[in-house]
Amino acid sequence: MRMAFMRSLLAAEAVLMSLGFTQATAFAQRGFLEGTPKPPTPIPTGPTPRMPDGKPNFSGVWNSPDFGSLGGPLPLQPWAQKLADERKKSGEIDDPEGKCLPGGVPRISPYPMKMVQTPDLIVMLFEGNVHSYRQFFLDGRGHDKNLDPSFMGDSVAHWEGDTLVVDTVNFNDRTWLSSGSAAPHTDKLHVVERYRRPDLGHIQVDITLEDPGALTKPHTFKRMHTLDTAWEIHEYVCNDLVLDLTRK
Repeated sequence: MRMAFMRSLLAAEAVLMSLGFTQATAFAQRGFLEGTPKPPTPIPTGPTPRMPDGKPNFSGVWNSPDFGSLGGPLPLQPWAQKLADERKKSGEIDDPEGKCLPGGVPRISPYPMKMVQTPDLIVMLFEGNVHSYRQFFLDGRGHDKNLDPSFMGDSVAHWEGDTLVVDTVNFNDRTWLSSGSAAPHTDKLHVVERYRRPDLGHIQVDITLEDPGALTKPHTFKRMHTLDTAWEIHEYVCNDLVLDLTRK
């Protein structure tokens, strides 16, 4: 019954994009798989929690109501715009995430994520897709020049006051920047994220994309995450629940 209801992650994202946040949250939080939608959790209020060293603590389970937005049209180079248009015309049938591959950066899924923070490392754990993860190293290291290009890239981070600045490079070119844009990128993609936690219930992120191989200029947009105190990330097996066997 699960497979009959949801044949692909693309189909789920298409539905979610057409819903309001309240419906989307309930949909993402397993009601569509288990038959009992979880009521949306009120966003908690209160001051910014802090680590023992005084830095903001980003730990928690987070929803992403604007997960599919890149803040407007991307400044794509002609070849990249042509490819994005072709992908949309074909119904985005070749979306790698629809084949259970990692979504990449800055793309995120409609499912919750969990952040775990220590003084030297912050980890993002994603419930959706293939249980992808990201690591933000805070120990002063630089980028590892011996790593092969990857779906999620190589991230290092530092603090600028209460702002966590994450610098990510060394991507492969196998992901899309978002499902809505169907936009490609190259292995020259460079992503800078600036995370702030202004209060208990919110994380604000300013994201800048640079890619001299696919973009005509840098593109910056904002993303908001909201805290969910009544949820833990759950098992989600993309290949079992999502894979559309009619796709090649």
